[in-house]
Amino acid sequence: MLAAAAILGILAARLGAGPFLAGLRHTEPGALLLALVVTAGTTACCALRWSLIADGLGVAVPFRAAYRTCYRAQLLNATLPGGVVGDLHRGYEHGRSSGALGRGLRSVAWDRGSGQVVQVAMALAAVPLLPVALRGRTLGVLGVVTVVSAVVLVLVRREAGAALGRAWPQVLVLSALAASGHVVVFLVAARTAGVTASTPHLLALALVVLLASAVPVSIAGWGPREGAAAWVFAAAGLGAGTGLEVAVLYGVMSLVATLPGMLVLRTGGVAWVSVRTSS
Repeated sequence: MLAAAAILGILAARLGAGPFLAGLRHTEPGALLLALVVTAGTTACCALRWSLIADGLGVAVPFRAAYRTCYRAQLLNATLPGGVVGDLHRGYEHGRSSGALGRGLRSVAWDRGSGQVVQVAMALAAVPLLPVALRGRTLGVLGVVTVVSAVVLVLVRREAGAALGRAWPQVLVLSALAASGHVVVFLVAARTAGVTASTPHLLALALVVLLASAVPVSIAGWGPREGAAAWVFAAAGLGAGTGLEVAVLYGVMSLVATLPGMLVLRTGGVAWVSVRTSS
Protein backbone atom coordinates (compact mmCIF):
# COMPACT_ATOMS: atom_id res chain seq x y z
CA MET A 1 0.00 0.00 0.00
CA LEU A 2 2.94 2.32 0.66
CA ALA A 3 4.08 1.85 -2.93
CA ALA A 4 0.66 2.86 -4.26
CA ALA A 5 0.54 5.88 -1.96
CA ALA A 6 4.02 6.88 -3.10
CA ILE A 7 3.02 6.62 -6.77
CA LEU A 8 -0.07 8.75 -6.25
CA GLY A 9 1.89 11.26 -4.18
CA ILE A 10 4.58 11.63 -6.84
CA LEU A 11 1.95 12.07 -9.56
CA ALA A 12 0.15 14.73 -7.53
CA ALA A 13 3.42 16.55 -6.82
CA ARG A 14 4.55 16.54 -10.46
CA LEU A 15 1.26 16.94 -12.31
CA GLY A 16 -0.88 18.70 -9.73
CA ALA A 17 -4.51 18.05 -8.91
CA GLY A 18 -5.70 19.04 -12.39
CA PRO A 19 -5.63 15.58 -14.04
CA PHE A 20 -7.36 13.99 -11.04
CA LEU A 21 -10.13 16.58 -11.09
CA ALA A 22 -10.43 16.44 -14.88
CA GLY A 23 -10.95 12.69 -14.73
CA LEU A 24 -13.77 13.17 -12.25
CA ARG A 25 -15.24 16.06 -14.23
CA HIS A 26 -15.37 14.07 -17.48
CA THR A 27 -17.45 11.31 -15.91
CA GLU A 28 -20.58 10.97 -18.07
CA PRO A 29 -23.76 8.91 -17.54
CA GLY A 30 -23.42 7.26 -20.95
CA ALA A 31 -19.88 6.09 -20.22
CA LEU A 32 -20.92 4.77 -16.81
CA LEU A 33 -23.85 2.88 -18.33
CA LEU A 34 -21.59 1.32 -20.95
CA ALA A 35 -19.14 0.27 -18.22
CA LEU A 36 -22.00 -1.39 -16.32
CA VAL A 37 -23.14 -3.31 -19.40
CA VAL A 38 -19.65 -4.39 -20.49
CA THR A 39 -18.71 -5.42 -16.95
CA ALA A 40 -21.83 -7.55 -16.70
CA GLY A 41 -20.47 -9.45 -19.71
CA THR A 42 -16.88 -9.68 -18.48
CA THR A 43 -18.12 -10.88 -15.09
CA ALA A 44 -20.09 -13.63 -16.81
CA CYS A 45 -16.92 -14.70 -18.64
CA CYS A 46 -14.92 -14.75 -15.41
CA ALA A 47 -17.65 -16.64 -13.56
CA LEU A 48 -17.89 -19.32 -16.23
CA ARG A 49 -14.10 -19.63 -16.34
CA TRP A 50 -13.94 -20.06 -12.57
CA SER A 51 -16.77 -22.60 -12.65
CA LEU A 52 -14.89 -24.68 -15.23
CA ILE A 53 -11.63 -24.52 -13.28
CA ALA A 54 -13.26 -25.28 -9.92
CA ASP A 55 -15.00 -28.29 -11.42
CA GLY A 56 -11.67 -29.56 -12.75
CA LEU A 57 -10.19 -29.33 -9.26
CA GLY A 58 -13.09 -31.28 -7.82
CA VAL A 59 -14.80 -28.34 -6.12
CA ALA A 60 -17.85 -27.59 -8.23
CA VAL A 61 -19.56 -24.20 -8.19
CA PRO A 62 -22.58 -23.54 -10.43
CA PHE A 63 -22.45 -20.62 -12.84
CA ARG A 64 -25.15 -18.61 -11.06
CA ALA A 65 -23.34 -18.79 -7.73
CA ALA A 66 -20.02 -18.02 -9.43
CA TYR A 67 -21.53 -14.99 -11.17
CA ARG A 68 -22.88 -13.51 -7.95
CA THR A 69 -19.68 -14.19 -6.07
CA CYS A 70 -17.47 -12.70 -8.80
CA TYR A 71 -19.49 -9.49 -8.65
CA ARG A 72 -19.02 -9.35 -4.89
CA ALA A 73 -15.29 -10.03 -5.26
CA GLN A 74 -14.94 -7.24 -7.82
CA LEU A 75 -16.64 -4.78 -5.50
CA LEU A 76 -14.36 -5.73 -2.61
CA ASN A 77 -11.29 -5.57 -4.87
CA ALA A 78 -12.31 -2.07 -5.98
CA THR A 79 -12.91 -0.73 -2.48
CA LEU A 80 -10.33 -2.42 -0.24
CA PRO A 81 -6.50 -2.16 -0.23
CA GLY A 82 -4.48 -4.54 -2.37
CA GLY A 83 -7.00 -5.16 -5.11
CA VAL A 84 -7.21 -8.88 -4.31
CA VAL A 85 -9.14 -9.01 -1.03
CA GLY A 86 -12.34 -9.89 -2.85
CA ASP A 87 -10.72 -12.81 -4.60
CA LEU A 88 -9.12 -14.07 -1.40
CA HIS A 89 -12.53 -13.93 0.26
CA ARG A 90 -14.07 -15.68 -2.75
CA GLY A 91 -11.58 -18.54 -2.52
CA TYR A 92 -11.82 -18.81 1.25
CA GLU A 93 -15.63 -18.90 1.30
CA HIS A 94 -15.73 -21.36 -1.58
CA GLY A 95 -13.26 -23.71 0.13
CA ARG A 96 -14.73 -23.37 3.61
CA SER A 97 -18.32 -23.89 2.50
CA SER A 98 -17.49 -26.91 0.38
CA GLY A 99 -15.08 -28.51 2.85
CA ALA A 100 -11.94 -28.16 0.73
CA LEU A 101 -10.25 -24.91 1.71
CA GLY A 102 -7.03 -25.55 -0.20
CA ARG A 103 -8.74 -26.43 -3.46
CA GLY A 104 -11.15 -23.54 -3.06
CA LEU A 105 -8.29 -21.07 -2.77
CA ARG A 106 -6.36 -22.71 -5.61
CA SER A 107 -9.38 -22.56 -7.90
CA VAL A 108 -9.37 -18.78 -7.55
CA ALA A 109 -5.60 -18.63 -7.98
CA TRP A 110 -5.87 -20.60 -11.23
CA ASP A 111 -8.79 -18.44 -12.29
CA ARG A 112 -6.86 -15.20 -11.83
CA GLY A 113 -3.64 -16.69 -13.14
CA SER A 114 -5.16 -17.95 -16.38
CA GLY A 115 -6.69 -14.54 -17.00
CA GLN A 116 -3.36 -12.80 -16.43
CA VAL A 117 -1.47 -15.19 -18.71
CA VAL A 118 -3.87 -14.48 -21.56
CA GLN A 119 -3.64 -10.75 -20.90
CA VAL A 120 0.16 -10.95 -21.08
CA ALA A 121 -0.13 -12.78 -24.40
CA MET A 122 -2.44 -10.07 -25.73
CA ALA A 123 -0.02 -7.37 -24.58
CA LEU A 124 2.86 -9.16 -26.30
CA ALA A 125 0.87 -9.27 -29.53
CA ALA A 126 0.23 -5.53 -29.25
CA VAL A 127 3.87 -4.52 -28.63
CA PRO A 128 4.44 -3.53 -32.30
CA LEU A 129 1.70 -0.92 -31.85
CA LEU A 130 3.49 0.71 -28.90
CA PRO A 131 5.75 3.76 -29.27
CA VAL A 132 9.35 2.75 -29.94
CA ALA A 133 10.41 4.19 -26.57
CA LEU A 134 8.14 1.71 -24.79
CA ARG A 135 8.77 -1.46 -26.76
CA GLY A 136 12.08 -2.51 -25.23
CA ARG A 137 11.07 -2.13 -21.59
CA THR A 138 7.64 -3.60 -22.18
CA LEU A 139 9.11 -6.63 -23.96
CA GLY A 140 11.60 -7.09 -21.13
CA VAL A 141 8.94 -7.07 -18.42
CA LEU A 142 6.55 -9.27 -20.39
CA GLY A 143 9.39 -11.65 -21.22
CA VAL A 144 10.24 -12.10 -17.53
CA VAL A 145 6.57 -12.66 -16.68
CA THR A 146 6.29 -15.22 -19.48
CA VAL A 147 9.35 -17.16 -18.32
CA VAL A 148 8.19 -17.17 -14.70
CA SER A 149 4.73 -18.34 -15.76
CA ALA A 150 6.22 -21.14 -17.84
CA VAL A 151 8.39 -22.31 -14.94
CA VAL A 152 5.40 -22.29 -12.58
CA LEU A 153 3.33 -24.31 -15.06
CA VAL A 154 6.10 -26.91 -15.34
CA LEU A 155 6.36 -27.19 -11.55
CA VAL A 156 2.62 -27.60 -11.06
CA ARG A 157 1.79 -29.27 -14.37
CA ARG A 158 -0.21 -32.03 -12.67
CA GLU A 159 -2.60 -29.61 -11.01
CA ALA A 160 -2.61 -27.44 -14.13
CA GLY A 161 -3.87 -30.46 -16.02
CA ALA A 162 -6.60 -30.97 -13.44
CA ALA A 163 -7.59 -27.30 -13.31
CA LEU A 164 -7.64 -26.72 -17.05
CA GLY A 165 -7.97 -30.21 -18.49
CA ARG A 166 -10.14 -30.37 -21.59
CA ALA A 167 -11.65 -26.99 -20.73
CA TRP A 168 -8.48 -25.05 -21.59
CA PRO A 169 -9.80 -23.79 -24.96
CA GLN A 170 -12.87 -22.40 -23.21
CA VAL A 171 -10.72 -20.88 -20.47
CA LEU A 172 -8.56 -19.26 -23.14
CA VAL A 173 -11.50 -17.76 -25.02
CA LEU A 174 -13.27 -16.59 -21.86
CA SER A 175 -10.07 -14.93 -20.61
CA ALA A 176 -9.59 -13.15 -23.93
CA LEU A 177 -13.19 -11.94 -23.91
CA ALA A 178 -12.90 -10.68 -20.33
CA ALA A 179 -9.66 -8.83 -21.07
CA SER A 180 -11.16 -7.35 -24.23
CA GLY A 181 -14.07 -6.02 -22.19
CA HIS A 182 -11.71 -4.20 -19.84
CA VAL A 183 -9.90 -2.75 -22.85
CA VAL A 184 -13.20 -1.50 -24.27
CA VAL A 185 -13.98 0.32 -21.02
CA PHE A 186 -10.50 1.89 -21.08
CA LEU A 187 -10.95 3.00 -24.69
CA VAL A 188 -14.28 4.59 -23.82
CA ALA A 189 -12.62 6.39 -20.89
CA ALA A 190 -9.93 7.71 -23.23
CA ARG A 191 -12.42 8.92 -25.82
CA THR A 192 -14.61 10.48 -23.12
CA ALA A 193 -11.54 12.36 -21.87
CA GLY A 194 -10.99 13.70 -25.39
CA VAL A 195 -8.03 11.56 -26.48
CA THR A 196 -7.90 11.45 -30.29
CA ALA A 197 -5.11 8.91 -30.82
CA SER A 198 -5.88 5.99 -33.13
CA THR A 199 -7.74 3.05 -31.68
CA PRO A 200 -4.94 0.50 -32.35
CA HIS A 201 -2.41 2.64 -30.47
CA LEU A 202 -4.81 3.22 -27.59
CA LEU A 203 -5.50 -0.52 -27.46
CA ALA A 204 -1.79 -1.24 -26.99
CA LEU A 205 -1.48 1.42 -24.29
CA ALA A 206 -4.58 0.07 -22.55
CA LEU A 207 -3.16 -3.44 -22.34
CA VAL A 208 0.02 -2.19 -20.67
CA VAL A 209 -1.91 -0.06 -18.19
CA LEU A 210 -4.33 -2.87 -17.35
CA LEU A 211 -1.47 -5.27 -16.69
CA ALA A 212 0.02 -2.76 -14.27
CA SER A 213 -3.33 -2.43 -12.53
CA ALA A 214 -3.20 -6.15 -11.71
CA VAL A 215 -0.15 -5.68 -9.47
CA PRO A 216 -1.50 -6.33 -5.92
CA VAL A 217 -0.04 -3.24 -4.23
CA SER A 218 -2.81 -0.78 -5.01
CA ILE A 219 -5.09 1.21 -2.76
CA ALA A 220 -8.52 -0.06 -3.82
CA GLY A 221 -7.25 -0.32 -7.38
CA TRP A 222 -5.47 3.04 -7.41
CA GLY A 223 -1.74 3.60 -7.73
CA PRO A 224 0.07 1.36 -10.25
CA ARG A 225 -2.64 1.96 -12.85
CA GLU A 226 -2.27 5.74 -12.67
CA GLY A 227 1.52 5.55 -12.68
CA ALA A 228 1.58 3.27 -15.70
CA ALA A 229 -0.94 5.41 -17.57
CA ALA A 230 1.06 8.58 -16.97
CA TRP A 231 4.23 6.84 -18.15
CA VAL A 232 2.91 5.21 -21.33
CA PHE A 233 0.87 8.23 -22.41
CA ALA A 234 3.90 10.48 -21.94
CA ALA A 235 6.04 8.08 -24.00
CA ALA A 236 3.36 8.08 -26.69
CA GLY A 237 3.44 11.87 -26.89
CA LEU A 238 -0.03 12.25 -25.41
CA GLY A 239 1.09 13.75 -22.12
CA ALA A 240 1.45 12.28 -18.65
CA GLY A 241 -1.42 14.42 -17.42
CA THR A 242 -3.70 12.99 -20.08
CA GLY A 243 -2.76 9.46 -19.11
CA LEU A 244 -3.47 10.19 -15.46
CA GLU A 245 -6.82 11.75 -16.35
CA VAL A 246 -7.84 8.71 -18.40
CA ALA A 247 -6.77 6.36 -15.60
CA VAL A 248 -8.83 8.30 -13.05
CA LEU A 249 -11.88 8.25 -15.31
CA TYR A 250 -11.39 4.54 -15.96
CA GLY A 251 -11.12 3.97 -12.21
CA VAL A 252 -14.42 5.74 -11.59
CA MET A 253 -16.13 3.81 -14.40
CA SER A 254 -14.77 0.50 -13.10
CA LEU A 255 -15.87 1.27 -9.55
CA VAL A 256 -19.41 2.12 -10.64
CA ALA A 257 -19.50 -1.05 -12.75
CA THR A 258 -18.89 -3.17 -9.64
CA LEU A 259 -21.82 -1.71 -7.69
CA PRO A 260 -24.14 -4.63 -8.55
CA GLY A 261 -21.91 -6.54 -6.13
CA MET A 262 -23.65 -4.63 -3.33
CA LEU A 263 -26.77 -6.67 -4.03
CA VAL A 264 -24.84 -9.83 -3.16
CA LEU A 265 -23.52 -8.26 0.03
CA ARG A 266 -27.05 -7.24 1.01
CA THR A 267 -28.68 -10.58 0.22
CA GLY A 268 -26.07 -12.66 2.02
CA GLY A 269 -24.05 -15.69 1.01
CA VAL A 270 -23.99 -17.99 -1.95
CA ALA A 271 -24.94 -21.63 -2.02
CA TRP A 272 -22.03 -23.93 -2.93
CA VAL A 273 -22.43 -27.45 -4.19
CA SER A 274 -20.75 -30.76 -3.50
CA VAL A 275 -17.07 -31.58 -3.49
CA ARG A 276 -15.35 -34.56 -5.05
CA THR A 277 -12.85 -36.24 -2.78
CA SER A 278 -10.34 -36.92 -5.57
CA SER A 279 -7.45 -34.63 -6.53
